[in-house]
Amino acid sequence: MTSTTSYAVVGRSRSGAAMATTSMLCVQVGLAVSVTLIDRIGAEGAAWLRLVWAGALFLLIGRPWRLRLSRSALGAAVLLGVATASVTLLFMAAVARLPLGTASALEFLGPLGVAVARGRGSGRFVWPLFAAVGVLLLTEPWAGTADPLGVAFALGAACCWAAYILLTQRVGDQVQGLAGLSISMPVAALVATVTVGPSAFGRMTPELLLAGIGLAILLPIVPFSLELLALRRLSTAAFGTLMSLEPAFALLVGLVVLSQVPRPLAVAGIVFVVVAGIGAERTGGREVATPAAVVTT
Repeated sequence: MTSTTSYAVVGRSRSGAAMATTSMLCVQVGLAVSVTLIDRIGAEGAAWLRLVWAGALFLLIGRPWRLRLSRSALGAAVLLGVATASVTLLFMAAVARLPLGTASALEFLGPLGVAVARGRGSGRFVWPLFAAVGVLLLTEPWAGTADPLGVAFALGAACCWAAYILLTQRVGDQVQGLAGLSISMPVAALVATVTVGPSAFGRMTPELLLAGIGLAILLPIVPFSLELLALRRLSTAAFGTLMSLEPAFALLVGLVVLSQVPRPLAVAGIVFVVVAGIGAERTGGREVATPAAVVTT
């Protein structure tokens, strides 16, 4: 019985890691495409465009008004929407001022904090330590060349990302399928519209609005859906440390799409975060959690 359970947990850990990795790749490609739009619609406009279309599509597909959720599950989904909007808006403001790899490395401090706070066992601080060294090598804070406001936005995004991870797992455990996202994404779209919508409306064109559909599918619809499913299979500690791969993806995508050439220390940082990610994948499986039933009317 113990052996069977162990194999099941390892299998869930590997599938969760694969989902999280695919999500990260989608996120970074979507961010790189969004960066190319900043000159035309601003950082807040690029974020608003993605969130509004994602919210609209989830409303259409998920039809959240048909769901009957507990007060706890509904509250968690609403809070997840606020966290989603916050991390998206703050991070787009950061990448408007910092290289994609640097901004992603700073944002990773959020998942790293989750990994340290929620980890268990003797290896609790090992993989986050590797990841922390990688983040330092990627950002080179001693050089003092990073834009201070961009750093502040990235650190704000890090705090929101930590909240996003915890809330995503909570929603995933309480609500079946992707029903929770049919509530959280419209909430995120509403928050973005209230906060930055007025400054973005005048910059939109029919062409940009149409392109926003594809951009929203690439980010956030596909990656956020994968992350919700991954967090049903991984502990928050393992997921948080696995996200250390994100700065490495950001550097590679930034190089290919945005021609942002990484420095030698940044390449060394990639090695550290990859090691941390592999360690998290091998030790972070969750036992099966059965979500609460969702009743439709």
